[in-house]
Amino acid sequence: MESYLAHITVDGRKQTVLQHLESTAWRCSTSARAFCAADQGELAGLSHDLGKYSNEFQNRLLQHGPRVDHATAGAFECFRLGQPYAAFAVAGHHSGLPDGGSQTDAPDSSSFFGRMNRALQGRLPEYTVWQSELTLPAPPLPNTLEPQLEGMFFTRMLFSCLVDADYSDTAEFMASRPGTVCPSTSMDSLMARLQNYISGWFPPKGELNAQRCSILARCIQEGERQTPGLFALTVPTGGGKTVASLAFALAQAKAQGLSRIIYVIPYTSIIEQTAQKFREILGEDCVLEHHSGVLYDMDQEATPESSRLARATETWDMPVIVTTAVQFFESLFSCRPSQCRKLHNIAQSVIVFDEAQMLPLPYLRPCVWAIAQLVKHYRASAVLCTATQPALVPIFREFAPELPVTELCPPEQFRWDVFRRVTFRQAGRITYEELAAQLQEQDQVLCVVNSRKSAQEIFLRLEGEGCFHLSTLMYPAHRRAQLEEIRYRLDKRLPCRVVSTSLIEAGVDVDFPAVYREEAGLDSILQAAGRCNREGKRPLENSIVTVFRGEGNTPPLFATAIGAGREAMARYEDITSPEAVHTYFSNLLDLKGTEAQDAQHILPLMQSELFPFRTVSERFHLIDSPTVTIYIPKEKGAELIERLRSGERSRDLYRRLGQYGVSVYEQHFNTLDQAGDLERLEDGSVILSNLDLYSEDTGLSLKADSGKGLFI
Repeated sequence: MESYLAHITVDGRKQTVLQHLESTAWRCSTSARAFCAADQGELAGLSHDLGKYSNEFQNRLLQHGPRVDHATAGAFECFRLGQPYAAFAVAGHHSGLPDGGSQTDAPDSSSFFGRMNRALQGRLPEYTVWQSELTLPAPPLPNTLEPQLEGMFFTRMLFSCLVDADYSDTAEFMASRPGTVCPSTSMDSLMARLQNYISGWFPPKGELNAQRCSILARCIQEGERQTPGLFALTVPTGGGKTVASLAFALAQAKAQGLSRIIYVIPYTSIIEQTAQKFREILGEDCVLEHHSGVLYDMDQEATPESSRLARATETWDMPVIVTTAVQFFESLFSCRPSQCRKLHNIAQSVIVFDEAQMLPLPYLRPCVWAIAQLVKHYRASAVLCTATQPALVPIFREFAPELPVTELCPPEQFRWDVFRRVTFRQAGRITYEELAAQLQEQDQVLCVVNSRKSAQEIFLRLEGEGCFHLSTLMYPAHRRAQLEEIRYRLDKRLPCRVVSTSLIEAGVDVDFPAVYREEAGLDSILQAAGRCNREGKRPLENSIVTVFRGEGNTPPLFATAIGAGREAMARYEDITSPEAVHTYFSNLLDLKGTEAQDAQHILPLMQSELFPFRTVSERFHLIDSPTVTIYIPKEKGAELIERLRSGERSRDLYRRLGQYGVSVYEQHFNTLDQAGDLERLEDGSVILSNLDLYSEDTGLSLKADSGKGLFI
């Protein structure tokens, strides 16, 4: 054969295998240079498609012949060179990283060793002609890594470089034009924009603003002088940590030549407002908002802007990324090419973990281990934005004893008492009737409870104008409209009594003169307290946060957190102090025990088996309770659903529909489905057909049309 081909376009242009391998190797090497692995990247890129040098693959390409496994050949050549990391990366660059398996695995096994045994037995198409066109390097293996755990993490980062390089080169050749380039705004420019934004803050007016400015100035100073490492930003609610942490990240990225800033936020509900704040400060084209509620079209209706953003969600090749903890950590433990493609761009970044204590306890140890890996070996900085940083220190010390946790803003830097805005009151057990009566006596009050059922039952006992209910049983657009009305009434001093689940605690900007909070973990109680006297305009003795016990027994899901919270509240007069919060989280971790911090045994599995990539990916899911989205045909949702019924399918349509969807657990869904209250479409979408079950006050009913109660 005259030349072996890798790709052919519809208009007949041809790319040889050698051209594709050399281009991919250059791209992969360039990306891997961020973590000192350029030689490993070159090897992975040169070897990944060696299987295309077979006549069988050429028949597939030229004559539409049967599919050919062309990844195992390159993996086998790397394996023979004693290069396990590149071998795994090459083996998985199409189908995903495999489990290692064992050396005795049968040749038909999908494990890595099964595929190597297939090659050893000569069961791959003949591809040795590659040796006449190129020579594979044999770079030294990284000597700073512990081969098992750290080697597995390194392989995933190398895999990310390879997948991105392969996809990019292929896409650019097939499109006959360079790929969409994301903005490359320098950190110097972004820092200048931040300086311009905060210029009006100085000199500060009032003691509260003076303390906020002191925190901000300290963060900028520390950013300019600190090298990449592990940091904590421990400031009280109202201390301006969002802008302060951004200031540190920009200052350090500018000083240290780091590539980007990644914000990891536990709640999808506050990502939009954080991303919008950053766009306001830095500009629209520099901030990528990446979570399940934001999708960008890549279909025929795609615009240049949506195409650029769609690619950025795959690669994170933007100056500032705002994403969820689910997206961030599940990608770090994934085996899928599409999820892993962006990982190499986490290297040389400043990663800010907002409310780091909210990392799900069953995955706490794997998450902390992953953060430690990024700081130790990938020149990343990690900033733990939380008032509970000391509780995580022992775990970091276990995984990375050489990494100190540096506090960016020590307590002596500001006056903690300036941020004390409320007085706490313990009310003991209160029935729903008694609670509703107390709420009714106040013109403006917020009540936060632990379940959607409790929220509905308490709300239904309130009377008169200005009563509101908030929960995830209301579709997002409905909740947003309710919040707008709530803010309006608060501002105009009109009656406003709100009963909500914990969704309102997640950074929602509301300011009530009084708050009631059902017993929960201390962190939840303090989050709720942040909705009381938020701007400090009222005397703290008149701004009461009442902690109460609701009806019934303590839900098992909250029992441990409530127990640890009770102990901390009994021990400390000021439950907002760093000491009280530290005690709470330390006790919570002790009560749960080490095993509960890795409930799926992710780390032991990685230590005991050879690179179990696929098994780890299947086990690591931060959200364990599967839900089903039900679309509600209300307002604009009705029009969007009609488009769906007519057969229209696009990412943009599904993104818009997300504003009219309610996620329910399986039991709730089955009850509605069995009662005939739902409509199913061919694409799997589910629509509420019985609109009597959706209330303008409380959202989707917890009862199906049959009247059977279901408590979530």
